[in-house]
Amino acid sequence: MEVHTEIKKRVFNFGDRSADGNATMRNLLGGKGANLAEMSRIGVPVPPGFTITTEVCTEYNQVGMDATIRLIREEVETSVKNIGKIMKAEFGSDDHPLLLSVRSGARVSMPGMMDTVLNLGLNDRSVESLARLTQNDRFAWDSYRRFVQMYGGVVMGMKPRSKEEIDPFEEIMEEIKQDRGIELDTDFTTDDLRLLVRRFKEAIKSRTGKTLPEDPWEQLWGAVMAVFNSWNGDRAVYYRTMHGYPANWGTAVNVQAMVFGNMGANSGTGVCFTRDAGTGENVFNGEYLMNAQGEDVVAGVRTPQQITKLGSERWAVLAQIPEAERRSKYPSLEEIMPVVYQELFEYQRMLETHYRNMQDMEFTIQNGKLWILQTRNGKRTGAAMVKIAMDMLREGLIGEQEAILRIEPIKLDELLHPVFDTKAIKKARVIAQGLPASPGAATGQIVFHSDEVGKFKNAILVRLETSPEDLEGMHLANGILTARGGMTSHAAVVARGMGKCCISGAGALKINYRTRTLTIDGREYHEGDWISLNGSTGNIFEGKVATREPELTGEFAQLMKLSDRYRTLRIRTNADTPADALAARNFGAQGIGLTRTEHMFFEVDRIKAMREMILAATTKGRRRALEVLLPMQRSDFEGIFEAMDGHPVTIRLLDPPLHEFVPHQLTTQKELAEDLHISLEAVKSKVAELAEFNPMLGHRGCRLGITYPEITEMQTRAILEAALHVKSRGITVKPEIMVPLVGTLEEFSSQRDVIRETAEQVFREYKDRVDFKIGTMIEVPRAALIADKIAGEAEFFSFGTNDLTQMTYGYSRDDAGKFLPIYLEKGILKADPFETIDQKGVGTLMRIGVGRGREIKPGLKIGICGEHGGDPASVEFCNSLGMDYVSCSPFRVPIARIAAAQAAIKKQAGNS
Repeated sequence: MEVHTEIKKRVFNFGDRSADGNATMRNLLGGKGANLAEMSRIGVPVPPGFTITTEVCTEYNQVGMDATIRLIREEVETSVKNIGKIMKAEFGSDDHPLLLSVRSGARVSMPGMMDTVLNLGLNDRSVESLARLTQNDRFAWDSYRRFVQMYGGVVMGMKPRSKEEIDPFEEIMEEIKQDRGIELDTDFTTDDLRLLVRRFKEAIKSRTGKTLPEDPWEQLWGAVMAVFNSWNGDRAVYYRTMHGYPANWGTAVNVQAMVFGNMGANSGTGVCFTRDAGTGENVFNGEYLMNAQGEDVVAGVRTPQQITKLGSERWAVLAQIPEAERRSKYPSLEEIMPVVYQELFEYQRMLETHYRNMQDMEFTIQNGKLWILQTRNGKRTGAAMVKIAMDMLREGLIGEQEAILRIEPIKLDELLHPVFDTKAIKKARVIAQGLPASPGAATGQIVFHSDEVGKFKNAILVRLETSPEDLEGMHLANGILTARGGMTSHAAVVARGMGKCCISGAGALKINYRTRTLTIDGREYHEGDWISLNGSTGNIFEGKVATREPELTGEFAQLMKLSDRYRTLRIRTNADTPADALAARNFGAQGIGLTRTEHMFFEVDRIKAMREMILAATTKGRRRALEVLLPMQRSDFEGIFEAMDGHPVTIRLLDPPLHEFVPHQLTTQKELAEDLHISLEAVKSKVAELAEFNPMLGHRGCRLGITYPEITEMQTRAILEAALHVKSRGITVKPEIMVPLVGTLEEFSSQRDVIRETAEQVFREYKDRVDFKIGTMIEVPRAALIADKIAGEAEFFSFGTNDLTQMTYGYSRDDAGKFLPIYLEKGILKADPFETIDQKGVGTLMRIGVGRGREIKPGLKIGICGEHGGDPASVEFCNSLGMDYVSCSPFRVPIARIAAAQAAIKKQAGNS
């Protein structure tokens, strides 16, 4: 492939209080690189380094390794020399070696999803120099051991090949620990570390047939390309797909001078947050380890300690450790290094104020000197997201519009999940205690391996600690429980980003992957046993614990009121029962955009009458069965109208094909024949007659009402009689009758006439009237194209985006699962069109429908009622078309409210 060698900057330097880039360049430099540059500019102590841009990642994927190295070699060599000048060392030198870290950095935070190599530049000669220069043999060989382990795993492929296989390096380490009778990595002597390096190299040679490179430049190019490769690694691809990040973004590569937290008792490393990532409280918090490197903190192998004294005391209470023992064994950074702690505290305050957002920071202390390795907007739970936005608004850090834009609408879903019932939780048996890493309530069956979470509908993933390879299982599980790790472990950080309930560091757990058992205080639990997690307290309960529905209160309610001041779209709900309607009303729904009347026919006492109507050979027979259904439907509509007092209720006439209502099993067919006093053959014959080759395009929607107008008559009567009954009780009712699946003006007109004639008959009988509207669903592409014709007679349009998407693409929702995942994986489709509106195709039809409809009737009320009504991107698109409302499921109403407010703010900003 042709290599583009045009002159452009591909490498950006930072450090020593200067930088080529800044925080606005995250698309080019990635989030980490942009923030490193910004911190350098504002005086934060950042190890010097450089960023290879995301564009180079794209070029690498096009032209390969050798061509990419030719493109960037000169800039990289110059930048490495620049780092050496600042650090007074030389890369590749045997006497004063400069060591480097190589890390990824996408434009959005993807914690643990891509690869890192630390201590790069060490070899058999430079390790001796490092020992001599630092007068610390153990530190030098510990750093070399770590480099060989990371480079072997990341660059040379020394990773477990199956879930049953132990990491080859960990296996060697455990073997030596057993021989030496030690438990922790920090217990290794210098001789142990020398032995580990030799054994690691032998393992690499044995498995890969290759020798670990001694040449530091070969090491550097191998690490850079490995980071680029990790952008398309399984876990990164899964994470991108889960969050909807495009594959063509690429990752930057950040190369920095190494600073060492493993130099001894006066060195350490940690992770901290400017606010609580779980609750949103305005408290500085985090974890650290002395004599360690950064990976040790998040890996969960050693128990990290709390940064603040207050945090340490709280942690000790949760971990049930006496205060005296806590002070001696697990002191806070604030207690043992007060000067460094105060410096860190000032930098965290400085960075939060500068970025006006909660920050997640990584730091290293090298011989008492503090270095900040990274800052980024911290991952947070949905509850923390809301609290932080509202707190920062009150503190004057951000304005109202910024507070609204800070919300990820889809994360509000976390606040709408059930929580443990107060009474049930009091009776539940606590079997263990861990750290409340990510709040929420989770009940499920124990699963020990990430790739087996799908065994159970509700699963709790139980691990010693998680790693990036566990991502898919974590995503599918109800909750995550680990025996090791702290509040900044991989499990904790990733779970908070997902909004998953997580408890980490539950030390009482004894997990045996081979026997698939969990033992707590001598009691054994097996795979499939039920447990419950309270991620807000760290309590682990035996068995199932009952839950209750959440409420829209406190800062969540305040946020909703704030968003309502800015949005122009009204938010309705899709609801088929009074209970759903009331739940949606409590979440702020301003009406119902879709009531599916067919759902009311499937209950046991109604399906018989429905089947009698379908099997009737005459109109008279059908009317007799419909008379039985009439009071049932009328009662349902009354309940819905009452719940939506004063708000419009759109009711769709019968839509699905009749074959969905008839029995297809012989036993049920026999029962029906006996109930209706007809022959089994007659039932079989009718079932066969109703069968359709393609029900999606068959005898359904308005076609049913045209073929059997008595169905439309009964449903119209039920709707309007219910409205009159409710009106007589002093309730304001606003019915809207919607004709489904219209493709011609004549189809709509035919049904409209039946509705009007029936309505006038009902009004005469009751000697009273209610105002009501007759409209249609725009779900057939032809209806969008002739919207000007239909608008002349319809009083409202509602886009049924589910069917409109099916018919525009020619995909069946029921069968698309066979190929859509492959389409998304191969990039044939950028997004699932059933989850977010396809704006180029389906969206064009919608734009035509809205435009032509309002040419004829400027005040025509238009909305959507497909599942897309709760998708933030689709809400923004509907707002751009000037629609009046979107309708979604009850529990997505708050999501739609905030998405509509964000859409209005963005539109206003674009117009200004």
